Amino acid sequence: MAVRPGQARVDGPRYARHFLASAAVADAIVEDACVRAGELVLDLGAGRGMLTAPLAGRGARVVAVELDPHSVVALRRRFRDVEVVEGDLLHQRLPNEPFRVVANLPFHLANDALRMLLDDPRVPLERADVIVEWGMAVKRAAVWPSTMRGVVWGARYRFSVSRHLPPSAFRPQPKTEAGVLTIVPRETPLVDDERFAAFVAKGFRHGLRAVASRAHLRPLGIRPSASPRELDVYEWAALYAAVRGG
Repeated sequence: MAVRPGQARVDGPRYARHFLASAAVADAIVEDACVRAGELVLDLGAGRGMLTAPLAGRGARVVAVELDPHSVVALRRRFRDVEVVEGDLLHQRLPNEPFRVVANLPFHLANDALRMLLDDPRVPLERADVIVEWGMAVKRAAVWPSTMRGVVWGARYRFSVSRHLPPSAFRPQPKTEAGVLTIVPRETPLVDDERFAAFVAKGFRHGLRAVASRAHLRPLGIRPSASPRELDVYEWAALYAAVRGG
């Protein structure tokens, strides 16, 4: 499998994991994800294989990534047609060919996992259905108020929360609710320019007047005194187009 380099890992408790407790819930999540036979699917943090099983059952080409060596042995014994990779999910090299992600991400690694998948526009991600803490799922799916990363990612992807998962859905139970965050590429990116990320970062760090003049802001109905978080991704894309066009 052709691959791209992953991103750096973060420090944290390696085995602070919350596994799905119900095979029926795992089946429903894979059903929601509309996985088809032959598709390449990454199960990042496969654990005991709760999602791996229905993915493999649908005939997907599954790559199950797991750090715990005992779980790796169990996965290899259970799934003969699944590629099981032992290692840190943040150190994995991503495919060059189109791929999907269906995963119960370790909560403390979820943000870095999303950065690995979404920061580089060259990564051929077709869709991701990932279990994360409820607060993160809602934050990423929210249109407004915006965040720097949400604007940059939102120019290329649509985010939605497709399922709520209570603590009782996991063993051991986490202290927080969880949800399935679904990420789908836009048919046409709002901005197809790698310089957009630097533009947005500068605007969030130093204010809108650092990236645009009143002449750019006013025709778009944007107050010069507005904070960067007041603009949604569509307004940021329009502002970038105005500045570049000017």
